[in-house]
Amino acid sequence: MNLGKMPKLKIGGFEAKIPIIQGGMSVGISLSGLASAVANEGGIGVIGAAGIGMLEPDIDTNYKEANKEALRKEIRKAKETTNGIVGVNIMVALSDFDELLLMAVEEGADLVFLGAGLPLKLPKALPLDKLGDVSTKVVPIVSSSRAADIIFQYWARKYNHVPDAVVVEGPLAGGHLGFNREQINDPDYALENILPGVISMIRVFEERFKKKIPVIAAGGIYTGEDIYKFIQMGADGVQMSTRFVATHECDADIKFKEAYCQCRKEEIILIDSPVGLPGRAIKNKFLDEVKAVARKPLKCPWKCLKPCDFKKAPYCIALALANAKKGNLKEGFAFAGTNAYRADKIISVKELIATLSIEYKKVAFAQ
Repeated sequence: MNLGKMPKLKIGGFEAKIPIIQGGMSVGISLSGLASAVANEGGIGVIGAAGIGMLEPDIDTNYKEANKEALRKEIRKAKETTNGIVGVNIMVALSDFDELLLMAVEEGADLVFLGAGLPLKLPKALPLDKLGDVSTKVVPIVSSSRAADIIFQYWARKYNHVPDAVVVEGPLAGGHLGFNREQINDPDYALENILPGVISMIRVFEERFKKKIPVIAAGGIYTGEDIYKFIQMGADGVQMSTRFVATHECDADIKFKEAYCQCRKEEIILIDSPVGLPGRAIKNKFLDEVKAVARKPLKCPWKCLKPCDFKKAPYCIALALANAKKGNLKEGFAFAGTNAYRADKIISVKELIATLSIEYKKVAFAQ
Protein backbone atom coordinates (compact mmCIF):
# COMPACT_ATOMS: atom_id res chain seq x y z
CA MET A 1 0.00 0.00 0.00
CA ASN A 2 1.29 3.45 -0.96
CA LEU A 3 2.06 5.23 2.31
CA GLY A 4 -0.33 8.08 2.91
CA LYS A 5 -2.72 7.14 0.13
CA MET A 6 -6.05 5.53 0.86
CA PRO A 7 -6.29 1.99 -0.55
CA LYS A 8 -8.80 1.01 -3.20
CA LEU A 9 -11.86 -1.02 -2.27
CA LYS A 10 -12.81 -4.06 -4.36
CA ILE A 11 -16.22 -5.70 -4.01
CA GLY A 12 -16.89 -8.47 -6.48
CA GLY A 13 -15.79 -7.12 -9.86
CA PHE A 14 -16.17 -3.48 -8.79
CA GLU A 15 -13.20 -1.37 -7.70
CA ALA A 16 -13.62 1.99 -5.96
CA LYS A 17 -10.64 4.35 -6.08
CA ILE A 18 -11.08 5.17 -2.39
CA PRO A 19 -12.37 2.88 0.40
CA ILE A 20 -15.35 5.10 1.24
CA ILE A 21 -18.98 4.06 0.96
CA GLN A 22 -21.53 6.84 1.44
CA GLY A 23 -24.15 5.25 3.65
CA GLY A 24 -27.67 5.02 2.25
CA MET A 25 -29.91 7.53 4.03
CA SER A 26 -33.54 6.85 3.34
CA VAL A 27 -36.73 8.85 2.86
CA GLY A 28 -35.02 11.07 0.32
CA ILE A 29 -31.78 12.11 2.05
CA SER A 30 -29.46 10.22 -0.31
CA LEU A 31 -30.88 9.90 -3.80
CA SER A 32 -29.17 10.07 -7.19
CA GLY A 33 -27.76 13.55 -6.53
CA LEU A 34 -25.57 12.57 -3.59
CA ALA A 35 -24.88 9.02 -4.75
CA SER A 36 -23.60 10.06 -8.17
CA ALA A 37 -21.49 12.88 -6.69
CA VAL A 38 -19.73 10.41 -4.37
CA ALA A 39 -19.28 7.90 -7.17
CA ASN A 40 -17.75 10.60 -9.37
CA GLU A 41 -15.12 11.23 -6.69
CA GLY A 42 -14.10 7.57 -6.62
CA GLY A 43 -16.18 6.38 -3.68
CA ILE A 44 -19.33 4.26 -3.66
CA GLY A 45 -22.54 6.28 -3.71
CA VAL A 46 -25.70 4.78 -2.22
CA ILE A 47 -29.39 5.56 -2.74
CA GLY A 48 -31.63 4.97 0.29
CA ALA A 49 -34.68 2.97 -0.79
CA ALA A 50 -36.86 3.02 2.34
CA GLY A 51 -39.70 5.51 1.98
CA ILE A 52 -38.39 6.69 -1.37
CA GLY A 53 -41.95 6.84 -2.71
CA MET A 54 -43.02 9.30 0.00
CA LEU A 55 -42.01 12.09 -2.37
CA GLU A 56 -44.12 10.84 -5.29
CA PRO A 57 -47.54 12.40 -6.15
CA ASP A 58 -49.40 9.07 -5.99
CA ILE A 59 -48.00 8.02 -2.63
CA ASP A 60 -51.40 8.14 -0.90
CA THR A 61 -53.16 5.97 -3.49
CA ASN A 62 -50.47 3.52 -4.57
CA TYR A 63 -47.66 3.35 -2.03
CA LYS A 64 -46.05 0.17 -3.29
CA GLU A 65 -45.86 1.28 -6.93
CA ALA A 66 -44.71 4.75 -5.89
CA ASN A 67 -41.74 3.20 -4.10
CA LYS A 68 -40.81 1.00 -7.05
CA GLU A 69 -41.06 3.76 -9.63
CA ALA A 70 -39.19 6.26 -7.47
CA LEU A 71 -36.35 3.79 -6.98
CA ARG A 72 -36.26 2.99 -10.70
CA LYS A 73 -36.10 6.71 -11.50
CA GLU A 74 -33.30 7.43 -9.04
CA ILE A 75 -31.13 4.50 -10.17
CA ARG A 76 -31.50 5.60 -13.79
CA LYS A 77 -30.71 9.24 -12.95
CA ALA A 78 -27.60 8.15 -11.04
CA LYS A 79 -26.41 6.00 -13.93
CA GLU A 80 -26.88 8.94 -16.31
CA THR A 81 -24.67 11.19 -14.21
CA THR A 82 -21.82 8.89 -13.22
CA ASN A 83 -19.72 6.03 -14.51
CA GLY A 84 -18.75 5.24 -10.93
CA ILE A 85 -20.14 2.68 -8.50
CA VAL A 86 -23.71 3.18 -7.29
CA GLY A 87 -25.53 1.01 -4.75
CA VAL A 88 -28.94 0.89 -3.08
CA ASN A 89 -29.65 0.50 0.65
CA ILE A 90 -32.77 -1.60 1.34
CA MET A 91 -34.12 -2.37 4.79
CA VAL A 92 -35.01 -6.04 5.24
CA ALA A 93 -37.82 -4.92 7.58
CA LEU A 94 -39.64 -3.17 4.72
CA SER A 95 -42.95 -4.71 3.72
CA ASP A 96 -41.90 -4.36 0.07
CA PHE A 97 -38.34 -5.58 0.57
CA ASP A 98 -38.67 -8.24 -2.14
CA GLU A 99 -40.06 -5.81 -4.71
CA LEU A 100 -37.40 -3.16 -4.06
CA LEU A 101 -34.57 -5.70 -4.15
CA LEU A 102 -35.81 -7.06 -7.46
CA MET A 103 -36.12 -3.51 -8.82
CA ALA A 104 -32.53 -2.70 -7.81
CA VAL A 105 -31.27 -5.85 -9.54
CA GLU A 106 -33.45 -5.25 -12.60
CA GLU A 107 -32.13 -1.69 -12.97
CA GLY A 108 -28.53 -2.84 -12.63
CA ALA A 109 -27.55 -1.33 -9.28
CA ASP A 110 -23.92 -2.29 -8.72
CA LEU A 111 -24.44 -3.18 -5.05
CA VAL A 112 -27.32 -3.65 -2.63
CA PHE A 113 -26.76 -3.01 1.07
CA LEU A 114 -29.25 -4.94 3.21
CA GLY A 115 -29.77 -3.90 6.83
CA ALA A 116 -32.44 -3.66 9.55
CA GLY A 117 -32.91 -7.42 9.65
CA LEU A 118 -31.22 -10.59 8.49
CA PRO A 119 -31.40 -11.07 4.69
CA LEU A 120 -31.94 -14.81 4.67
CA LYS A 121 -34.86 -15.68 2.41
CA LEU A 122 -34.41 -13.92 -0.90
CA PRO A 123 -37.09 -13.30 -3.58
CA LYS A 124 -37.86 -16.42 -5.60
CA ALA A 125 -37.63 -14.33 -8.77
CA LEU A 126 -33.86 -14.11 -8.29
CA PRO A 127 -31.77 -16.98 -9.74
CA LEU A 128 -31.12 -18.39 -6.28
CA ASP A 129 -29.07 -21.28 -7.63
CA LYS A 130 -26.82 -18.84 -9.52
CA LEU A 131 -26.53 -15.83 -7.24
CA GLY A 132 -22.86 -15.51 -8.08
CA ASP A 133 -23.81 -14.75 -11.69
CA VAL A 134 -26.05 -11.79 -10.81
CA SER A 135 -24.26 -8.55 -11.69
CA THR A 136 -25.60 -6.79 -8.58
CA LYS A 137 -23.49 -7.70 -5.55
CA VAL A 138 -25.06 -8.18 -2.11
CA VAL A 139 -23.67 -6.61 1.07
CA PRO A 140 -25.49 -7.25 4.38
CA ILE A 141 -25.20 -4.77 7.24
CA VAL A 142 -24.69 -6.39 10.65
CA SER A 143 -23.98 -5.32 14.22
CA SER A 144 -22.28 -8.49 15.45
CA SER A 145 -20.19 -11.46 14.31
CA ARG A 146 -23.11 -13.69 15.34
CA ALA A 147 -25.47 -11.97 12.90
CA ALA A 148 -22.88 -12.19 10.13
CA ASP A 149 -22.32 -15.88 10.85
CA ILE A 150 -26.06 -16.64 10.70
CA ILE A 151 -26.35 -14.94 7.30
CA PHE A 152 -23.24 -16.54 5.80
CA GLN A 153 -24.04 -20.02 7.13
CA TYR A 154 -27.60 -19.82 5.78
CA TRP A 155 -26.49 -18.58 2.36
CA ALA A 156 -23.77 -21.20 2.10
CA ARG A 157 -26.25 -23.97 2.90
CA LYS A 158 -29.23 -22.65 0.94
CA TYR A 159 -27.64 -20.96 -2.07
CA ASN A 160 -24.10 -22.40 -2.21
CA HIS A 161 -22.98 -18.78 -2.32
CA VAL A 162 -22.17 -16.09 0.25
CA PRO A 163 -22.49 -12.29 0.22
CA ASP A 164 -19.81 -10.31 -1.58
CA ALA A 165 -18.91 -8.07 1.38
CA VAL A 166 -20.26 -7.17 4.80
CA VAL A 167 -20.74 -3.86 6.63
CA VAL A 168 -20.21 -3.91 10.40
CA GLU A 169 -22.13 -1.01 11.94
CA GLY A 170 -21.35 0.07 15.49
CA PRO A 171 -23.66 1.86 17.97
CA LEU A 172 -22.51 5.41 17.14
CA ALA A 173 -24.42 5.44 13.85
CA GLY A 174 -27.44 7.59 13.10
CA GLY A 175 -30.97 6.43 12.43
CA HIS A 176 -32.25 3.05 13.60
CA LEU A 177 -29.67 1.04 15.53
CA GLY A 178 -29.09 -2.70 15.73
CA PHE A 179 -28.50 -2.56 19.47
CA ASN A 180 -30.65 -2.21 22.58
CA ARG A 181 -30.20 0.85 24.79
CA GLU A 182 -27.94 -0.97 27.26
CA GLN A 183 -25.59 -2.12 24.52
CA ILE A 184 -25.27 1.31 22.90
CA ASN A 185 -23.12 2.68 25.72
CA ASP A 186 -21.45 -0.62 26.62
CA PRO A 187 -17.76 -0.59 25.53
CA ASP A 188 -18.02 -4.30 24.65
CA TYR A 189 -20.27 -3.34 21.73
CA ALA A 190 -18.11 -0.48 20.42
CA LEU A 191 -17.17 -0.79 16.75
CA GLU A 192 -13.54 -1.29 17.70
CA ASN A 193 -14.52 -4.36 19.71
CA ILE A 194 -17.03 -6.01 17.35
CA LEU A 195 -15.04 -5.50 14.12
CA PRO A 196 -12.23 -8.03 14.86
CA GLY A 197 -14.74 -10.84 15.50
CA VAL A 198 -16.47 -10.26 12.17
CA ILE A 199 -13.14 -10.16 10.32
CA SER A 200 -12.09 -13.48 11.89
CA MET A 201 -15.42 -15.10 11.05
CA ILE A 202 -15.34 -13.88 7.44
CA ARG A 203 -11.87 -15.35 6.88
CA VAL A 204 -13.38 -18.84 7.24
CA PHE A 205 -15.82 -18.19 4.39
CA GLU A 206 -13.12 -16.59 2.25
CA GLU A 207 -11.15 -19.82 2.41
CA ARG A 208 -14.22 -21.98 1.85
CA PHE A 209 -15.49 -20.05 -1.18
CA LYS A 210 -12.08 -18.99 -2.51
CA LYS A 211 -12.93 -15.32 -2.79
CA LYS A 212 -12.09 -12.06 -1.06
CA ILE A 213 -14.96 -10.80 1.13
CA PRO A 214 -14.29 -7.19 2.19
CA VAL A 215 -15.31 -6.11 5.67
CA ILE A 216 -16.52 -2.51 5.92
CA ALA A 217 -16.49 -0.57 9.22
CA ALA A 218 -19.37 1.84 9.92
CA GLY A 219 -20.95 3.89 12.68
CA GLY A 220 -19.39 7.11 14.00
CA ILE A 221 -16.62 7.32 11.38
CA TYR A 222 -16.17 11.01 10.62
CA THR A 223 -12.58 11.93 9.74
CA GLY A 224 -9.70 10.71 7.62
CA GLU A 225 -8.02 9.76 10.87
CA ASP A 226 -10.97 7.50 11.68
CA ILE A 227 -10.66 5.89 8.24
CA TYR A 228 -6.96 5.24 8.80
CA LYS A 229 -7.64 3.75 12.23
CA PHE A 230 -10.12 1.16 10.97
CA ILE A 231 -8.10 0.30 7.86
CA GLN A 232 -5.19 -0.43 10.20
CA MET A 233 -7.48 -2.64 12.28
CA GLY A 234 -8.11 -4.81 9.25
CA ALA A 235 -11.20 -3.24 7.66
CA ASP A 236 -11.12 -3.03 3.88
CA GLY A 237 -13.12 0.18 3.83
CA VAL A 238 -15.53 2.39 5.75
CA GLN A 239 -19.13 3.51 5.42
CA MET A 240 -19.90 7.13 6.29
CA SER A 241 -23.31 8.81 6.31
CA THR A 242 -23.44 11.77 8.68
CA ARG A 243 -20.45 13.55 7.12
CA PHE A 244 -22.17 13.57 3.71
CA VAL A 245 -25.34 15.32 4.90
CA ALA A 246 -23.66 18.74 5.10
CA THR A 247 -22.81 18.75 1.39
CA HIS A 248 -24.35 20.73 -1.43
CA GLU A 249 -25.16 17.51 -3.28
CA CYS A 250 -27.05 15.86 -0.42
CA ASP A 251 -30.65 15.49 -1.58
CA ALA A 252 -32.22 16.90 1.60
CA ASP A 253 -33.60 20.42 1.97
CA ILE A 254 -31.19 23.12 3.12
CA LYS A 255 -33.04 23.34 6.46
CA PHE A 256 -32.29 19.68 7.10
CA LYS A 257 -28.58 20.28 6.44
CA GLU A 258 -28.59 23.40 8.63
CA ALA A 259 -30.01 21.33 11.49
CA TYR A 260 -26.72 19.41 11.43
CA CYS A 261 -24.57 22.54 11.25
CA GLN A 262 -26.46 24.26 14.08
CA CYS A 263 -26.95 21.42 16.56
CA ARG A 264 -24.95 20.99 19.73
CA LYS A 265 -23.46 17.74 21.01
CA GLU A 266 -26.03 17.41 23.78
CA GLU A 267 -28.87 17.74 21.26
CA ILE A 268 -28.01 14.44 19.58
CA ILE A 269 -30.22 12.03 21.48
CA LEU A 270 -31.53 8.49 21.51
CA ILE A 271 -35.22 8.03 20.79
CA ASP A 272 -37.61 5.09 20.82
CA SER A 273 -38.81 4.66 17.25
CA PRO A 274 -42.41 3.55 16.55
CA VAL A 275 -40.92 0.50 14.83
CA GLY A 276 -39.57 -0.80 18.13
CA LEU A 277 -35.91 0.11 17.73
CA PRO A 278 -33.77 2.77 19.38
CA GLY A 279 -32.68 5.53 17.02
CA ARG A 280 -30.31 8.50 17.10
CA ALA A 281 -31.64 11.90 16.09
CA ILE A 282 -31.30 15.65 16.60
CA LYS A 283 -33.53 16.88 19.42
CA ASN A 284 -36.21 19.34 18.31
CA LYS A 285 -39.69 20.58 19.16
CA PHE A 286 -41.40 17.73 17.30
CA LEU A 287 -39.57 15.09 19.38
CA ASP A 288 -40.30 17.09 22.56
CA GLU A 289 -44.01 17.03 21.71
CA VAL A 290 -43.90 13.29 21.01
CA LYS A 291 -42.33 12.73 24.40
CA ALA A 292 -44.79 14.98 26.23
CA VAL A 293 -48.04 14.10 24.44
CA ALA A 294 -49.23 10.95 22.71
CA ARG A 295 -49.36 12.10 19.09
CA LYS A 296 -51.37 9.79 16.85
CA PRO A 297 -50.84 9.33 13.12
CA LEU A 298 -53.81 10.67 11.18
CA LYS A 299 -53.52 7.82 8.71
CA CYS A 300 -51.29 4.98 7.61
CA PRO A 301 -51.17 4.96 3.77
CA TRP A 302 -49.61 1.53 3.77
CA LYS A 303 -47.86 -0.56 6.43
CA CYS A 304 -44.34 0.15 5.15
CA LEU A 305 -42.38 -1.52 7.97
CA LYS A 306 -43.12 -5.04 9.13
CA PRO A 307 -42.54 -4.40 12.88
CA CYS A 308 -44.58 -1.17 13.00
CA ASP A 309 -47.87 -1.39 14.91
CA PHE A 310 -49.36 1.75 13.37
CA LYS A 311 -52.50 1.55 15.51
CA LYS A 312 -50.39 2.09 18.62
CA ALA A 313 -47.59 4.21 17.12
CA PRO A 314 -47.38 7.76 18.56
CA TYR A 315 -46.67 9.12 15.08
CA CYS A 316 -45.90 7.95 11.55
CA ILE A 317 -42.12 7.86 11.32
CA ALA A 318 -42.14 7.66 7.51
CA LEU A 319 -44.19 10.85 7.31
CA ALA A 320 -42.05 12.58 9.96
CA LEU A 321 -38.85 11.76 8.06
CA ALA A 322 -40.40 12.81 4.74
CA ASN A 323 -41.37 16.16 6.28
CA ALA A 324 -37.83 16.62 7.58
CA LYS A 325 -36.34 15.84 4.16
CA LYS A 326 -38.52 18.62 2.71
CA GLY A 327 -37.32 21.04 5.40
CA ASN A 328 -40.51 20.92 7.51
CA LEU A 329 -38.87 20.16 10.86
CA LYS A 330 -41.94 21.37 12.76
CA GLU A 331 -43.61 18.14 11.66
CA GLY A 332 -40.58 15.88 11.59
CA PHE A 333 -37.01 15.36 12.77
CA ALA A 334 -33.56 14.54 11.46
CA PHE A 335 -31.84 11.24 12.11
CA ALA A 336 -28.11 11.82 12.72
CA GLY A 337 -24.96 10.06 13.85
CA THR A 338 -23.07 10.83 17.05
CA ASN A 339 -20.74 13.29 15.30
CA ALA A 340 -23.36 15.42 13.52
CA TYR A 341 -22.59 18.36 15.83
CA ARG A 342 -19.09 18.57 14.31
CA ALA A 343 -20.49 19.82 10.98
CA ASP A 344 -20.07 23.60 10.79
CA LYS A 345 -20.66 24.44 7.13
CA ILE A 346 -22.03 22.99 3.92
CA ILE A 347 -19.36 22.04 1.38
CA SER A 348 -19.17 20.08 -1.87
CA VAL A 349 -18.63 16.34 -2.00
CA LYS A 350 -15.40 17.01 -3.92
CA GLU A 351 -14.11 19.22 -1.09
CA LEU A 352 -15.17 16.68 1.53
CA ILE A 353 -13.34 13.81 -0.17
CA ALA A 354 -10.24 16.00 -0.55
CA THR A 355 -10.41 16.89 3.17
CA LEU A 356 -10.73 13.24 4.18
CA SER A 357 -7.74 12.35 1.98
CA ILE A 358 -5.61 15.07 3.58
CA GLU A 359 -6.62 13.96 7.07
CA TYR A 360 -5.81 10.36 6.17
CA LYS A 361 -2.35 11.25 4.77
CA LYS A 362 -1.52 13.39 7.79
CA VAL A 363 -2.08 10.59 10.29
CA ALA A 364 -0.45 7.98 8.01
CA PHE A 365 2.76 10.00 7.70
CA ALA A 366 2.79 10.67 11.45
CA GLN A 367 3.05 6.94 12.24
